[in-house]
Amino acid sequence: MNDSLSKLAPYGLDEEGLVYLYPEKLLLRKEAAQAFEQLRELARLFGYDIRVESAYRSFERQISIWNRKAKRELPLLDATGKVITKEIKDPEELVKTILIWSALPGASRHHFGTDLDIVDASSIPEGYEVQLTPEECSGIFKPFHDWLTKEIDSQNSFGFERVFIEGRGKIRPEPWHLSYLPGARPFQEIFDLNMLKGLYRQTDLACKEVLLDTLDDLAEDYIYPYFL
Repeated sequence: MNDSLSKLAPYGLDEEGLVYLYPEKLLLRKEAAQAFEQLRELARLFGYDIRVESAYRSFERQISIWNRKAKRELPLLDATGKVITKEIKDPEELVKTILIWSALPGASRHHFGTDLDIVDASSIPEGYEVQLTPEECSGIFKPFHDWLTKEIDSQNSFGFERVFIEGRGKIRPEPWHLSYLPGARPFQEIFDLNMLKGLYRQTDLACKEVLLDTLDDLAEDYIYPYFL
């Protein structure tokens, strides 16, 4: 156990130690931010302009994303990244559908402040709105992701690795999501599923009963496979 971290830190409830990334003005842990700037500078040498789309995310923000998806105020996507239009009445099916692309509140790696979603800004056409989809990674961002794969494979990515990859758990692969593993591991070590259940009981959370009843099983597919 890492005694220097608050017991609330893994769940997006402790912002101590976060600093701003510029120009995005997004938050990241200081050591992760320093490593990321090294990666960003390396990318510039190869003609890529890394832009951060998402970094630290609080517990409350993840709840907001979860609840809005449950209410269909935000789009639900299938495993290919296409919008689902059918109505989903069964709460268990709804939970599994949200989990294809969205983390459980309190179990998002973005809570750690060590993980971020990135794109190559130099490849974005004027007026294009980034979606963070597999189609983009095999399309406009393919050269960038091919380069990034080579850097990760050669251990030249300053501690950053992809965690959501094919064959690991049930979350769909997210090539755009990078984790600064040296900084993330202490949060993984103190993560406690019982603590998360306690937070859920106190929270206005869509599908709460299903989540509390099935959280142990969900963790085996959607949380622990990504603790590296």
